[in-house]
Amino acid sequence: MRTSPNRLIATVFGAVYLLVGLLGFVVTSGIGFFSTEGADLIIFEVNPLHNVIHLAIGGALLYAGLKNVQLAKGVNSAVGAVYLLVGIVGLFLLSSPLNIIALNGPDNVLHLASAVLLLGVGLSMDKSAARTHQRAHV
Repeated sequence: MRTSPNRLIATVFGAVYLLVGLLGFVVTSGIGFFSTEGADLIIFEVNPLHNVIHLAIGGALLYAGLKNVQLAKGVNSAVGAVYLLVGIVGLFLLSSPLNIIALNGPDNVLHLASAVLLLGVGLSMDKSAARTHQRAHV
């Protein structure tokens, strides 16, 4: 894993998102599942649906990071693309009844930053993947 940026990023992000998802449930007691206004987790707003999404994303990233380079690249790219979309759409959802995951400004910034990092790593050439690919064709 130390030789693969994709596996490292997927594992670290996965563990962080799992932790955030779990901590989110500590602060969202009494908040509606689809509430448009959530409880504060540091500076981010979360509701139970947002927590479940964090757990799912964290689980997918952690599994991929621990499994292999190709899966980590794919999951990093897919989650990065989704976060890019959520970051952009989230800008228009603030104070909207469609904001069912209780997004706020800091959430949008974090989602866009996560998208840039995950897409950047996921779409780049991973040296350990290149070595494996070269060995397969020799």
